[in-house]
Amino acid sequence: MLKIYNTLIRDKQVFEPITPGKVKMYVCGMTVYDFCHLGHARVLVVFDMVLRWLKANGYEVTYVRNVTDIDDKIIKRAAENNESIEVLTNRFIAAMDEDAAALGVIRPTFEPRATQHVDSMVAMISTLINKSLAYQADNGDVYYAVRHFPGYGKLSGKSLEDLRAGERVDVDASKKDPLDFVLWKSAKPGEPYWESPWGNGRPGWHIECSVMSEQFLGEHFDIHGGGQDLQFPHHENEIAQSEGAHDHPFVNYWMHNGFVRVDSEKMSKSVGNFFTVREVLKNYQAEVVRFFILRAHYRSPLNYSDQHLKDARQALDRLYVALKDAAPPVEAAIDWADAYAQAFMSAMNDDFNTPEAIAVLFELASQANKTQSVKHAALLRALGGILGLLQQSPQTYLQNAVSAESTGQLTVEEIEGMIQARLTARNAKLYKDADAIRQKLLDAGVVLEDGPQGTTWRRQ
Repeated sequence: MLKIYNTLIRDKQVFEPITPGKVKMYVCGMTVYDFCHLGHARVLVVFDMVLRWLKANGYEVTYVRNVTDIDDKIIKRAAENNESIEVLTNRFIAAMDEDAAALGVIRPTFEPRATQHVDSMVAMISTLINKSLAYQADNGDVYYAVRHFPGYGKLSGKSLEDLRAGERVDVDASKKDPLDFVLWKSAKPGEPYWESPWGNGRPGWHIECSVMSEQFLGEHFDIHGGGQDLQFPHHENEIAQSEGAHDHPFVNYWMHNGFVRVDSEKMSKSVGNFFTVREVLKNYQAEVVRFFILRAHYRSPLNYSDQHLKDARQALDRLYVALKDAAPPVEAAIDWADAYAQAFMSAMNDDFNTPEAIAVLFELASQANKTQSVKHAALLRALGGILGLLQQSPQTYLQNAVSAESTGQLTVEEIEGMIQARLTARNAKLYKDADAIRQKLLDAGVVLEDGPQGTTWRRQ
């Protein structure tokens, strides 16, 4: 029975979807003005893992991940680049999709853009004004009146007195209360705008997700996810907007993944200690990065370093070596009565405990190595597939490398040529020369393995 840690109640809770057999899930996506960094990659991979496990449990999942394509940062970056907002956002949406695909992330069912739903945002803001939950200030902006919503603070667990205006919430003298947050921003000269009853302007950040989730999942749905930094104010504000507008619960299960940290500090563009997905993929295979993310529990901090990624690569290598030696079929059905499968299921049903699930994969790999059992190797591949891992052919994975991973920078053609030269030397009984070639390959990070079928190789 699947249990999910629900931020709203601060405890694990048995998962019971609103509609039996069906799950509606919304995850806050990217603000597209730059390339995705590893913090974004974690959100993409974590909720892709959640999606995959829900599907493995037989659920029909409708997964929505939005795109914020209008925002102060987007407007500023487009102006700096002397390009249109549409050109800027389209370029970075395409880059985001490329990064997600490289990391093995399944496309969501729907990926709405904020600019496509402004009319619906205007409609929700009007509803909130009519219910005295929002007001237009002297500066033309429309604000949500936080103290008029009795449940404000229930997600973050803080009282109104403890709360302060958070990220992207401007402190403005026009507000009736410092905690009030903007729903509609009046347009400044030269900025893009939409028409509204309150004048030309654009929606605030928080209203986007309340509206887009409703558009695709309805007023009440199962799971809402995002990074830990969105718990307050963004998700708190979503609850206020949606429950204030509709007078009933908004989301049943709130999920938040932990931060990515560098030297014990949160990875952030504002701090400047971030690594883009593209930069990391220059040095490590994409599956290594995915494995690195999933080795940590999704709610725990994820500490980034080259050494941690190297450790992840070596660990993933061991799983692929087990597959190479046992040569399993490409696809195999999972026997869930098997003890290893049961252990894997138990881990995943305990709030998506991927570290424990991956530990089961290593136990299976060890067993496959001992027994050379095709059955164990096939189960290893199949269970790995649920996590989006171990789906390459072992030879392809083990012979692949990116520039910084391979010390000698040898190409496949160079390696194959040296292996042939070694074979020629051995046939001529020039064993010293053959050993020298083997050592040269080893120094370059290439391991040779001689067997009945000939010599194979892999990156070290």
